[in-house]
Amino acid sequence: MSFQRQTMEAEPFDESDFLEFIALGGGNEVGRSCHVISYKGKTVMLDAGVHPAMNGMAALPFYDDYDLSTIDVLLISHFHLDHAASLPYVMMRTDFKGRVFMTHPTKAIYRWLLSDYVRVSAISANDSSALYTDADLSASFERIETVDYHSTTEVDGIKFTAYHAGHVLGAAMYFVEIGGIKVLFTGDYSREEDRHLNVAEVPPQRPDILITESTYGTSTHQPRQEKETRLLNLITKTILNGGRCLLPVFSLGNAQELLLVLDEYWQNNSNLEGIPVFYASSLARKCLAVYQTYINMMNDSIRKKFRDDRSNPFQFKHIRSLKNLERFDDLGPCVMVASPGMLQNGVSRELLERWAPDAKNTLIVTGYSVEGTLAKQILNEPSEFPSITGGGIKVPRRCFVEEISFAAHVDYKQNSEFIDLLNARNIILVHGEQTNMGRLKSALLSKYKDLRDSPEEIKIFNPRNSEEVRLPFRGEKIAKVMGTLAAKHPTNGQILSGILVQKNFEMSILAVEDLPEFSGIGTTTVLQRQSVAVDASSELVKFHLQQMFGAVTDVSTDQEVGFCVMDAITVWCRKPSLVIEWEGNMINDAIADTVLAILLSVDSSPMSVKISSKGSHYTGHLDRPEKIERLLVFLDAQFGTTVEPMENPDDGVYIKIDQNVATVNFRSMEVICSYEPLRSRVRHVVDHAIGTFLPLNDNGSDFRNGDMDLDERELKSEE
Repeated sequence: MSFQRQTMEAEPFDESDFLEFIALGGGNEVGRSCHVISYKGKTVMLDAGVHPAMNGMAALPFYDDYDLSTIDVLLISHFHLDHAASLPYVMMRTDFKGRVFMTHPTKAIYRWLLSDYVRVSAISANDSSALYTDADLSASFERIETVDYHSTTEVDGIKFTAYHAGHVLGAAMYFVEIGGIKVLFTGDYSREEDRHLNVAEVPPQRPDILITESTYGTSTHQPRQEKETRLLNLITKTILNGGRCLLPVFSLGNAQELLLVLDEYWQNNSNLEGIPVFYASSLARKCLAVYQTYINMMNDSIRKKFRDDRSNPFQFKHIRSLKNLERFDDLGPCVMVASPGMLQNGVSRELLERWAPDAKNTLIVTGYSVEGTLAKQILNEPSEFPSITGGGIKVPRRCFVEEISFAAHVDYKQNSEFIDLLNARNIILVHGEQTNMGRLKSALLSKYKDLRDSPEEIKIFNPRNSEEVRLPFRGEKIAKVMGTLAAKHPTNGQILSGILVQKNFEMSILAVEDLPEFSGIGTTTVLQRQSVAVDASSELVKFHLQQMFGAVTDVSTDQEVGFCVMDAITVWCRKPSLVIEWEGNMINDAIADTVLAILLSVDSSPMSVKISSKGSHYTGHLDRPEKIERLLVFLDAQFGTTVEPMENPDDGVYIKIDQNVATVNFRSMEVICSYEPLRSRVRHVVDHAIGTFLPLNDNGSDFRNGDMDLDERELKSEE
């Protein structure tokens, strides 16, 4: 399936500035919730469920549409199958390599819930269609990490914090931060106070993006007290008529809430004492121990009873566990709380087929019914429905059917109020059937229409599965000054010099000596060495270095001759090569490159002439034109086009820089200029030029004054 895109208006943003969201499941549907957010090279998956109305591979989110090997973190909001049941498949049957997190109660219940799912799946389908085995479940379970509410965890630059979501024990909303962009994923959440759970919290920070459920769209729930009254009145009426009440429930979640309601009602109505109340779920029975353990994570009402009455509310006084349906004496009126809630299979389906033909019995659907399930279909009160045994067998339906939903999901009023409190500028709707989701989007757009085309405009998206949403964000990059650099408050205009260190999305400026303490980075000095073959004397090497760098420090030892350039580069004369050594850094590397270029040009320079096969340099007996020519090479190299010949080129040259003119007389070698800095510079070049091609004559004599002295010394040398 190829990706489609819902994208905000085109703006001049870099590609890396876009946060990408894609629903692999739960887009315009309820079931197989799975969402992925990706930003700045970091990827987070939210939930990994299955679709309750489907089996096998068809029940999975569209995992083939995404490279699961890129997922860094997978966060599970709660233990319900439509949010967690494909997790072992992801961890054991795909390329997923990331880390998985959930709350402590979720992990405790998850193991039991998925073991039951594997068992039921094996009964209803052949092994070849099973998504994973119990061995896969056990292996994946060991890799799951737990988090506490209100505790922030960081994984490679991804920060996330869990908050109470209501809904079921251990359910969490996740506040995720990547590169300064904040995202709140509500999962399934409830803002309604019930008998045992905390209501969903409002995080203290404002998110940039809110990913929220839209299960009930624009519907409004009946007040809690009215729902309980309706439920208990209907149960009482059915019992007094000699009928049986079937309440299909999720094994965990609204089952425990209903059991608390029924136990309290039976406690307060002694006339019902002889009427049995059962809960038929081995899974719920096992997991009650988890509920009894995590009393401290429930609301004040439960904790108060536990503290003051020294009793555990989940140790029911009027409710019995039905361990085996075969041993159930189906005689007379009773109330049966049984799983699963969608009536697709299990105890609730068997009892429905047994009791549906009798008009005295009542079916009360207490949770949200997903499209495609029998629970959804039977709300339309069909005259018959297919038997689970197959073969075209139909079961007549004469029992009374009523929907009194105790599903812990927000209605429109609660959802819109929560959205207002968060004040996010981008809202992505998930976990809702297409009609409900579309109605909620329209209602919110209408609510915020006055903000349209303003800086405070609220964008609302309702993507389908595998449809990508791209949101541009351009955050400020802030670097913190730490360590010794932060010891004093900076003054206005002060230049701060240090090393910029970035770890994931956090940047800091540190002094070199503070690196180990504040960044864990050690420092190392790299000594670089380069050898180059140069057949020249050490004096000539030194001369060439002085021409470029001025003063050169002699660092010779008893064993070898060496020079230090700019206190950074050392040149060792180790015949037949020259060795350059320096401490590696950006500045020293540039100086070393210059030194190397100079050394490579020594042999070919006009200032150097070979006098033997061994590499000595001399000028021999040069005639006047050759000497002038070589002097001009120096002047041209230093002053370029500013050098102009006199009327008679043999007499000398003018060097014109800005408004200043220096005269060089080739006959007296005198330099005349009224501007002393220019005269000194030209004098220096002329002296070095003469010193290059004269002092290395056979007699080693220096040139003193004028052209005549030069000729006389050459004549004496010839004699």
